[in-house]
Amino acid sequence: MRYVAALAAVIAFCTAMVQGRQSSASGARAVVQEIGLPAIDRGLRDQDPPRAARTREDAERVTKDGGQRLPYVPGSVIVKYKGDPDAFDVVAIPLDANPEAMATAMRARPDVEFAQPRYRNYAMAKPNDPLYANQWNFPAIDMERAWDIQPGATSEIIVAVLDSGMAFRDITLRYSIPEPFRMTPNGPVYPALGTVIVPFAAAPELGASGSPRFVAPRDFIWDDDLPVDLDGHGTHVAGTIGQVTNNGNGTAGMAYNVRLMPVKIIAGTWDDIFGSPFVGTDDVVARGIRYAVDNGAKVLNLSIGRTEGGPAPVVDDALRYAVSRGAFVSIASGNTRDSGNQPNRLAQLAPDIKGVVAVGAVGRTLEVAYYSTTGSFVELAAPGGDLRQSNSGGILQQTLDPDLLETFERSPAQFGPPRADVFIYSPYQGTSMAAPHVSGFAALLMQQGITSPAAIEAAMKQFATDKGTPGLDNSYGHGLINPRATLRGLGLAR
Repeated sequence: MRYVAALAAVIAFCTAMVQGRQSSASGARAVVQEIGLPAIDRGLRDQDPPRAARTREDAERVTKDGGQRLPYVPGSVIVKYKGDPDAFDVVAIPLDANPEAMATAMRARPDVEFAQPRYRNYAMAKPNDPLYANQWNFPAIDMERAWDIQPGATSEIIVAVLDSGMAFRDITLRYSIPEPFRMTPNGPVYPALGTVIVPFAAAPELGASGSPRFVAPRDFIWDDDLPVDLDGHGTHVAGTIGQVTNNGNGTAGMAYNVRLMPVKIIAGTWDDIFGSPFVGTDDVVARGIRYAVDNGAKVLNLSIGRTEGGPAPVVDDALRYAVSRGAFVSIASGNTRDSGNQPNRLAQLAPDIKGVVAVGAVGRTLEVAYYSTTGSFVELAAPGGDLRQSNSGGILQQTLDPDLLETFERSPAQFGPPRADVFIYSPYQGTSMAAPHVSGFAALLMQQGITSPAAIEAAMKQFATDKGTPGLDNSYGHGLINPRATLRGLGLAR
């Protein structure tokens, strides 16, 4: 009853939207120079083991006070009112109130369509690129013959990568670390560095800084138009979709002629350290989805999600909006198969929305990866890498060099500012790596004239290579994607 009473007070006296979490470092990011030095390419790092599939613990490790991490942001809930033309509101509640209980009480109101806590989300023709020989994932799904039919789509197709950002621009930014902090609740204290200068550069294999290849960049974590990558995850994902190909350098991408839209909706470790004003809550994800579609994206990749908390009606609403506007969406199924197999709450939405697909991962043997979350919501499978199946089993793409980026992995005495202008070719593994294969595949089908998101999904499923238990199953869904067979089966072979 006290939560209901508190809710009544909130509704009566608080109608302002919450603009984000409070931070002692709010506003700490600033542009130092509109330019930066050219990117540094340190080449192939194929002896590195693939980066492990992401978990919540990897994505959210910074704590200012050593306190308990919560699956939601306190002090606010997401609400959509019936008949309200706005997509949703973020409504303030008392900081000591339980957002899940408050949302439950609010859903009982006749004027509320849905209410939920602000749950946090965390971070998938033979080319002449010399490192293509290391990219087993493309021959595994017969991409060379698929490229004979549809050579990489064109710039008419915009693919939005909703992730940790993207290395798309040469720029120098100023941040601040005004207070000491811990990486884990009981870990060592890292020092306050004060003002730090961070260089960024466009990944050479994605495109030059300022290139028209990058469309309508937007950062929902820092609330500006600089969705730079402080993690490397989004840059790697973007490479699988659209790495520059047939340029005699580096690796290849699946739909290598598309334009890319960097949309940052996930806060990485450095964003947390620097005190970004927002984190990757469900409302931030929903805004990112709507923004991408409203700015021309026809394919959306979400290699993100969460396993904690309840449903995500605000994301469901945004996904339905995306499909209604002609956008196809690929979502990673999750990386928890070997640690409890908890489903990705966002991927669970996919089966009920035609044109949104949940993607599981296979390794080099084309068997389900040890980490790939299984369940009835998995609809398709794609290469995601699996170190346990093969020592060379990761998905190789260009990304930020972790040696110079992740200085928080060192001892506090060796901790220092990151560099985001140095790149390597590194193998990653995860359903995050599987999902962009499906996004790239969707772009190829769109270029061939299949513009309905539902029709794209149906075609992918119809011609998928059946794996595991005959027919639909919880590991592979309808099977492993088969771009060549799909393009031929639709009468598009030439």
